[in-house]
Amino acid sequence: MDNMVDHVDEENVNQVVDPGKGFPPGPSEPPGFELPLLLFAGFRTLIDRLHAELARQGHPDLRPAHGFALQAIAASPYGSTASDIGRRLGVSKQAAGKTVDRLLAVGYAERADDPADARRKLVRLTPHGVDALTRSAAVFDALRAEWAARLGADRVRDLETALRAVVPAETTYRLDATSWLGGA
Repeated sequence: MDNMVDHVDEENVNQVVDPGKGFPPGPSEPPGFELPLLLFAGFRTLIDRLHAELARQGHPDLRPAHGFALQAIAASPYGSTASDIGRRLGVSKQAAGKTVDRLLAVGYAERADDPADARRKLVRLTPHGVDALTRSAAVFDALRAEWAARLGADRVRDLETALRAVVPAETTYRLDATSWLGGA
């Protein structure tokens, strides 16, 4: 992979993934580090295309971390506290609060009093936030259909089945990727 380039000096800086930098290819199998890189690149490709389309459809302020937060907010039909959101995202209450503040500022979420406890504030999706999630689902369906058209529907289903076999069930829909990748 020669696309890992230092944009200041225009030189290749990733010695590990560039087979031309003295790392001999394996006899018949690709090197083990290639699998997570390809999986991440596939994820990144889908997410980048999603956000380009969402921007075109009226959601230019939405960022990948916001999608995880919107899902965490939507997990409760009555609203979620910042602590709930932080727990679902695997980040601190303060980090979740920062993301929530941004979602409030751009109109994807709103704060409301908790009818069960006047001391607590709930965060709920606004119609704009619901629209973003609805459009996201439709875009992901279209992107999956593109992959199926290019690779074949059976291969995409096989890929999904294979990933379900190796990904622990309790982590399949875990929303804490934002903290794992560096912050919400």
